[in-house]
Amino acid sequence: MRIVAGKYAGRHLTSPNDFRVRPTAEHVRAAVLDFLAAELEGASIIDLFAGTGALGLEAISRGARRCDFIETRPASLFALKANVARLGVKDRTRIFKKDALPFAGQLRTNAYDLAFCDPPYESRMLDRVIEGWERTHFARTLVVEHARTHPLPPGTFHRVFEDTAITVYRAPAPAAEPAASV
Repeated sequence: MRIVAGKYAGRHLTSPNDFRVRPTAEHVRAAVLDFLAAELEGASIIDLFAGTGALGLEAISRGARRCDFIETRPASLFALKANVARLGVKDRTRIFKKDALPFAGQLRTNAYDLAFCDPPYESRMLDRVIEGWERTHFARTLVVEHARTHPLPPGTFHRVFEDTAITVYRAPAPAAEPAASV
């Protein structure tokens, strides 16, 4: 597994020896981040269920300002920390050993520009994150990776890659405030 594009293109990433960890495939990461290219420059990102950190690190490689990674599994945390160190981006990242659901549930509106969410496939945790995001819009854009068979509300973008699908949700634009009368 490696970074596909940007400043760190070609750099290899560590993956834990844990059958439960399913890092986002390179071709999926490339397609998603190509689609989001206009939103990446200077972006503040959160990577929920971060695993190896491949999505957030790829975003940093492509111009994101910073990324917060949320992960609980020890093997994944070890790989994530190794990947952050390998790329030399510790000053642009924070790693939280926290459960992603309550962490996301405490975020305020527009806390991040972009959120990645990649929980275990077929897990209802994904539905709960989307429901929470719909209430608070903790990021302007929410990108979820899921099993192609997982039924979700329609997003603004949906693409299937073999057994994996990506769905993108965008927060509605804030309502314009009425002009002050003179």
